[in-house]
Amino acid sequence: MRYPDFPTSRPRRLRRTPAMRRLVAENRLHPADLVLPMFVKESLTEPSPLGSMPGVVQHTRDSLKAAALEAVSAGVGGLMIFGIPSERDALGSAATDPEGILNLALADLKAEFGDATVLMADLCLDEFTDHGHCGVLDARGAVNNDATLIRYADMALAQAAAGADLLGTSGMMDGQVGVIRAALDTVGDHDTGIFAYAAKYASAFYGPFREAVDSALIGDRRTYQQDPSNRRESAREVALDIAEGADLVMVKPAMSYLDVLSDVAASVDVPVAAYQVSGEYAMIEGAAAHGWIDRDRAILETLTSIRRAGASIILTYWATEVATNLNAGR
Repeated sequence: MRYPDFPTSRPRRLRRTPAMRRLVAENRLHPADLVLPMFVKESLTEPSPLGSMPGVVQHTRDSLKAAALEAVSAGVGGLMIFGIPSERDALGSAATDPEGILNLALADLKAEFGDATVLMADLCLDEFTDHGHCGVLDARGAVNNDATLIRYADMALAQAAAGADLLGTSGMMDGQVGVIRAALDTVGDHDTGIFAYAAKYASAFYGPFREAVDSALIGDRRTYQQDPSNRRESAREVALDIAEGADLVMVKPAMSYLDVLSDVAASVDVPVAAYQVSGEYAMIEGAAAHGWIDRDRAILETLTSIRRAGASIILTYWATEVATNLNAGR
């Protein structure tokens, strides 16, 4: 297309007023596009604030329900629940215990909200193992992929029985989506969906999350999460997960991987999500606390960039706040 030259062409005409900018906006945020990640801890009697994530807390079961009600009332599209048990062991036994904190919290929320929200469960062992890795270790201390899949299948059944609508497969084990889909189908559960963390990178931006789940991890997860230098590899990971039965796919983290997110959104026909992770949240909150950036504008700008890159669903710790502001026209 050939555009007229200046002065006939003046792109600034479409930026002149707030109403004009709103009319021609190419991407918009909506409360229903947002998912709120939430933490529930077994031993708490009151919510516990996280020092590295101002405004985010570890919940009790009761405070989790109250915060979930606030999010659902604001129109937030879904809730992703992480559990922190009191006791951990090498197999992450609390993950499959029907009386374990995550499964009890899922049951609480399903009883409270029914189908009024989309209830999601993080399906990974790292919160439940005493070594902090996402799977079962072998005799050498390495994560045993296939032994872990057996635990994941049991975990899927426990979370589905507790009421989860979507299972967030975040462990990055090969074959995890297929094994979980087969486990669900074997017991006749054809309705519980799989929300695959298909492209999940071994990122430094997960640091504050470790505080949020009281992580016991020593070392890193680079033998199973993706290398930040790799872009094409994500296409393979996403294709494998969809072939195994993933209903939705996710890129994590978001802001440093917008190129990957754009690639994924352009290549698949299932819903694509992105997770604005704890480190991304902490950077903005920290800079805003020092007066270095405009907090509210930075939040919206980052979420819009994730949307613009192709995510139809965004996991963000600001979900309730942003949904409330969007509803108020702010």
